[in-house]
Amino acid sequence: MIVIPVKDGENIERALKRFKRKIEKTGVVKELRNRQAFEKPSITRRTEIKKAIYIEDLQRSEE
Repeated sequence: MIVIPVKDGENIERALKRFKRKIEKTGVVKELRNRQAFEKPSITRRTEIKKAIYIEDLQRSEE
């Protein structure tokens, strides 16, 4: 359970922003999206390889 202490006089939007950031770091929303539909392991591997190639190309272009 995530607890966000709200300080006296703190804006509610700011506290909500901190809450959203904490939720994002835990990866709960990402996990829910992944579980909505089954993905074959071969497709998962393929997307990971594509992502790795993309990141590698970005790093090479920086140099």
